Amino acid sequence: MKKTLNRILPKAYGYYFNFLALISSETAAKKAFKLFCTPRKGRVLAHQKNFLDSAKSEIIEADSVQFQTYHWEGKKETVLLLHGWESNSFRWRNLISILQKEDFNIIAVDAPAHGYSTSKTFTAVLYATGITPIVEKYKPKHILAHSIGGMSALYYHSQADENGIEKIVTLGSPSEFSPFIKGYQDFLGLNSRVMKAMDKHFFNLFGFHMNEFSTAKFANNFKIKGLLIHDIQDKVTAVSGSEKVHESWKNSTLIKTTGLGHSLHQDEVSDKIIAFLKS
Repeated sequence: MKKTLNRILPKAYGYYFNFLALISSETAAKKAFKLFCTPRKGRVLAHQKNFLDSAKSEIIEADSVQFQTYHWEGKKETVLLLHGWESNSFRWRNLISILQKEDFNIIAVDAPAHGYSTSKTFTAVLYATGITPIVEKYKPKHILAHSIGGMSALYYHSQADENGIEKIVTLGSPSEFSPFIKGYQDFLGLNSRVMKAMDKHFFNLFGFHMNEFSTAKFANNFKIKGLLIHDIQDKVTAVSGSEKVHESWKNSTLIKTTGLGHSLHQDEVSDKIIAFLKS
């Protein structure tokens, strides 16, 4: 029954948005984009609570979103951790223990609509909006970001002036927004009328079109050092995303792994990150 419902429900949404677009393409676009930006999971679970609650720090507000931050104190440089879609700061637990052994000062943040942060929807741009005051307050030298968190980090850095960031590490991060929206279109069966209206809505929100959101383009003028780690068998985000960013980002290093998956929690990945931060 559940499998049948999961198969039928997306198409039902698609039929609804396609029909609604005949009446008001603007309304259909707003509703379809809101659904696209609404995570199904990522809030703090019972087994994650103790770990996160022990490090809860200030709530920082940006663009009407209350961003929950976490602080693990250390005497070395400050590292900012940014998780990805349908996750929260608990995903960094293994790396945090390693960073603590190296005595780094650690700040993590829950993305909009994830963890303890507010908002019902998430976009990489909204996430980046929250990064700005967090960087201003904690002054990290390094950013470590996973998946779409990496997109937000690179977008943020492309928009920020003299933010003090020296190194950015991305793990399994995509480059282009277009494949995600194309997958959404195919999954729901959205027609061209809805998609054109969504692109217009996207432009009205962010000032550029959906196919113009590209971290490869954002990183073209970066002068800071970058480390991109991506598994060639990643089934969530294709390794080609990191390859495009690396090609554009002159001062970056790309490490391709095999069989480690999308999450990249393994010690060998952590060792590469620590070596990069200490280099």
